Amino acid sequence: MKQMPKQFQTLFWDVNITSFNPHEYPRYTICRILELGDKEAFTWMKENFSESQIEEVLKTETRLSRKSANFWAIIFGVPFHQVAALNHVQED
Repeated sequence: MKQMPKQFQTLFWDVNITSFNPHEYPRYTICRILELGDKEAFTWMKENFSESQIEEVLKTETRLSRKSANFWAIIFGVPFHQVAALNHVQED
């Protein structure tokens, strides 16, 4: 597993990027990139996590915005009814 690139510090402002091991926190890392990442972050994520890990985050993570969840469901071919953020009632 590659180290987290320093240019992703803006995505992971709440951790020490130099000591953060994304492999220890795959759900957190994938979710943050799906929600806030750019093309470069997405490419890095795909190189470091399996498609099944990414799909599992889509199916279980309710913290993704509906907009992001919808986009990534289309990209990864995950049926909308299986995407947690699209089927979770968010409180105001």
